[in-house]
Amino acid sequence: MDGKKCSVWMFLPLVFTLFTSAGLWIVYFIAVEDNKIIPLNVPDRKPGSKSPPYISIAGDAPPASCVFSQVMNMAAFLALVVAVLRFIQLKPKVLNPWLNVIGLIALCLTSFGMTLLGNFQLSSDEEIHNVGTSLTFGFGTLACWIQAALTLKINLKNEGRKAGIPRVVLSATITLCVVLYFILMAQGIHMHAARIQWGLVMCFLCYFGTFAVEFRHYRFEIICSEYQENFLSFSESPSEASEYQTDQV
Repeated sequence: MDGKKCSVWMFLPLVFTLFTSAGLWIVYFIAVEDNKIIPLNVPDRKPGSKSPPYISIAGDAPPASCVFSQVMNMAAFLALVVAVLRFIQLKPKVLNPWLNVIGLIALCLTSFGMTLLGNFQLSSDEEIHNVGTSLTFGFGTLACWIQAALTLKINLKNEGRKAGIPRVVLSATITLCVVLYFILMAQGIHMHAARIQWGLVMCFLCYFGTFAVEFRHYRFEIICSEYQENFLSFSESPSEASEYQTDQV
């Protein structure tokens, strides 16, 4: 598709995916360099050796924890912005809005869970950290399935299958990873559980990146009005002005 016809908003989910992925891997390499965790490529963890390479453990102690907090706070903010814009994008298209509303709530709770993960390290407040983990993985998985269903049902620009099928595959992969992660954790197989966790998080981030497919057709505007009308609206890209639409919240 001609780049001139793409909205600049398509880069928002891509920036979220790339920034967060890079930030988490920086945390990992800092923790490995400081001998806080075992590298992911080590075959097995010997008793009494360094900690397994869970993301939470990698970001548990400074200086890695400082980077981890900053990355998760920025990721939570960007994820929340993507969630709100996605809700507004779909709002005029859905006949029954409840699924879109639940999707927004799930993504908002996922974002909140990210802030808990980033600001309450595992060693300082394990209970709150685990709540953040549950919110992020639990509601994040739910949000993925909801968005996949909405993608196939609404079929924006006749690209429902183009974006929907990869989202279904990613949702299934994420669900499988979540189940395997908690099973391996319960059995104490920590090295494999840590690898599954990293794969799970990367799948989550890739999923957010797929929103660029629909965002490239839309522009989002914040309008200040004396009478508080059209506070937040969106419209089709200029190339498709004949199909111009607006929505308000």
